[in-house]
Amino acid sequence: MTASLDAVQGRQATPLDRTFQLGFKVAYRLLRTYWRVRRPTTHGALVLLWNGGEVLLVRNSYVPYYSAPGGFVKRGEEARAAALRELVEEVGLRISDEQLSLALEVTFPWEFKQDHVKIFEVQLSERPLIHVDHREVIEAVWVKPEVAVNLNVFPPLKAAIQQHLAV
Repeated sequence: MTASLDAVQGRQATPLDRTFQLGFKVAYRLLRTYWRVRRPTTHGALVLLWNGGEVLLVRNSYVPYYSAPGGFVKRGEEARAAALRELVEEVGLRISDEQLSLALEVTFPWEFKQDHVKIFEVQLSERPLIHVDHREVIEAVWVKPEVAVNLNVFPPLKAAIQQHLAV
């Protein structure tokens, strides 16, 4: 696996970053309790970034698995707009709406809720500089898709990467 981009960029998490990480973990556990009681349908949007035959995976501070930049779709927000917003928030990357193509849309049971996820993808001609905040996102790595599908990856994302491999 490619080295973590955090290590390449040299920035270490600060004590304030670690406090935010703790806050994210507590908030996520509270959300899971809510989901266990309410069993809602949630809406999310992720972006698979491809460059040089590799895909960017991120790891959030509050879950043990890899994902892609993305998150919840806000009320009244389109999934595509959420994907673009989350891309900026999580890895500091701005791309145009036209660059995104829908790779997969699925609803599945996950953590006591029905998770409706739209996964977009974009092929980048140059490898962008990725910035993680060390608060919500604590790691970002570029990996070959063959490696990615063998990691602990968010299940719909794994399906989208496998679909990409099959093409």
